[in-house]
Amino acid sequence: MIGVISTRDAIARAYAVGLDLVEISPNAEPPVAKILDYGKFKYEQQKKRNEARKKQKVVEIKEVKVRPNIDDNDYMVKLNAMKRFIGEGDKVKVTLRFRGREMAHQELGVKVLERIRGDMEVETKVEQMPKLEMRQMVMVLAPK
Repeated sequence: MIGVISTRDAIARAYAVGLDLVEISPNAEPPVAKILDYGKFKYEQQKKRNEARKKQKVVEIKEVKVRPNIDDNDYMVKLNAMKRFIGEGDKVKVTLRFRGREMAHQELGVKVLERIRGDMEVETKVEQMPKLEMRQMVMVLAPK
């Protein structure tokens, strides 16, 4: 910590030691600079960026497709898959597809999605409520 000195004096001091004058925070008043090896400084900054990139988790959206008249065993398999996806930190997109005359009984599809929402209520929150898109209903669940 030298204090506030002119730019010319700071450059001269850095040159005398054989290092570089690096501006650390240009928006401060007055700007903050350090005398250090610029190559080493760049290397450490790159290392910090790589560490931060390693630690971040990319959230994927996994899709589970169901039908309005799904059997109980099939339902349990799909539910376990959804729980596994949520446990891994991913979002789950539940797609309920209507075929043929099933469009006349959309309340069956709503019941299935409500059942999924009730069973997954403990570990998830509904990010997108069920909505009808052409011949399918879509609901998105995200981990709490």
